[in-house]
Amino acid sequence: MSSGKIIGAILVAGAFAGGMYFGSIQNSTPVITSSTGGASYEGGYDKSADADALQGVNKGAAAERTVVGQVHVVNDGETIMDAVIAAKPGDTIQVMPGTYHETVYVDKDDIRIIGVIKEGKRPTLDGEGILNDAFLYSGNNFVIENFVITKYKGNGIMGQAGNNFEIRNNIIVDTGVYGIFPQLGKNGIVEFNIISGIEDAAIYVGMSDNIHVSHNEVFASVAGIEIENSRHAIVENNNVYNNTGGILAFITPGLPIKTTFDVIIRNNFILNNNHKNFGAPGSTVGGIPAGTGILIMAADDVVVENNIISGNKTAGILITDHGNAPNVTIDPESDPSPDGVKLLNNLMYNNGYDTIDEVKALMLTEFKRGNPDIVRVGKSTDSCIINRHQYVSVGVNSWKECEFTNTDSIDTYLLDEPVPPRIIDPSERGKVVYNGVCAGCHTYTGRMIGPPIQIIQALYMDNPQGISDFIASPTKKREDYPEMPPQNYLDEETRLAVAKYLLTLTR
Repeated sequence: MSSGKIIGAILVAGAFAGGMYFGSIQNSTPVITSSTGGASYEGGYDKSADADALQGVNKGAAAERTVVGQVHVVNDGETIMDAVIAAKPGDTIQVMPGTYHETVYVDKDDIRIIGVIKEGKRPTLDGEGILNDAFLYSGNNFVIENFVITKYKGNGIMGQAGNNFEIRNNIIVDTGVYGIFPQLGKNGIVEFNIISGIEDAAIYVGMSDNIHVSHNEVFASVAGIEIENSRHAIVENNNVYNNTGGILAFITPGLPIKTTFDVIIRNNFILNNNHKNFGAPGSTVGGIPAGTGILIMAADDVVVENNIISGNKTAGILITDHGNAPNVTIDPESDPSPDGVKLLNNLMYNNGYDTIDEVKALMLTEFKRGNPDIVRVGKSTDSCIINRHQYVSVGVNSWKECEFTNTDSIDTYLLDEPVPPRIIDPSERGKVVYNGVCAGCHTYTGRMIGPPIQIIQALYMDNPQGISDFIASPTKKREDYPEMPPQNYLDEETRLAVAKYLLTLTR
């Protein structure tokens, strides 16, 4: 990967067009703002504007659920999937220490799968480098805890349109594309997990709302924690190190949900994220330059507060629009600019010590020297920063001083009451499955993990049965894309419904 791809040949021209400061160096006395005792950020979340959200945001964690069902115990040598088949909503499955080689798919509501830790030993799901996924869930009110998951090709734990999920206290190593991947879910917790060796994102929150990601340790992956096309998320108290990029807030063009906004990144350790990028060539994360602490791409209303950001060789915080980002196909329905970014107090040290040439060129446009903590390229409106004098920065001189100093008034964006079960009209089955499953790897026009939908439409045209058959039993067709995993846990009627829906897409 060429690190220069992050900004591209139009970077310097984009700096002028984006309204970056250019001229003599300012020598005015810096504004010094205390991080305590001042106003608190009230957040960008307007509950009245979210028709799907329940009342009671920002008042605490998800409502406690009383376990009233049966307990199923799985011993070493048995299968977890057999217990899932036998379980009814409200049941708990306890998995004893041992090694299990299987994919577990949960399509029922109110199922808890709890690994039993005995004398330090946990149940281990081992895909042996053959299986694609360890846990897939589409049911609501799903809980999973206390597993070791390793040697899968696709995902450690993937949510497919399941709401009210809790994923905690798992150790996930080398599970292919994603470690933990809630997709199209509402009201979820990802906490106290240890994840490493992931070729896309260790924790990837995709097209989801009201999410809390905290107290995780993520390392040796391409992206540590990624909030993509998602809203109302807090990422806090995580230890993120030795990834290519530490914490990312993205809009990926071409997905059904077009926005990322209202994200708080606070109180994290974001250290030495200089790992060589081993993401899929041509993918969005495949273009992240090694040494990126925080990357904000086109996301709006992102607050960065009280993080320790150190040792990231390209930049501590990199902010870009779509026009200056690598491997991005512009989506006319997605706002390409990162607006309303708010940089509060962060401890930033020893960043940008080996930055890429394009950032060096950008700094020259402001007659800046030194190692950059903060880099902004492209357009950005309504953004602010406090204590800018503390940092070596480029592209933020025109930003105003923030009128608040902290986010103390916001504990969480989780909802007080669980989101009601998703009711799927038969006519909407194809759309829901596409959004909850297919959009995890395919965008409409650009490259993600799999080829764009437009290419699939051209190959199959009026042949939905062909797509349905391929979904159940795929084969590798292109050298420049990884082999698609089988989705044969979907019944034939569902596969045909999503195939027909896919062929009707126009954006």
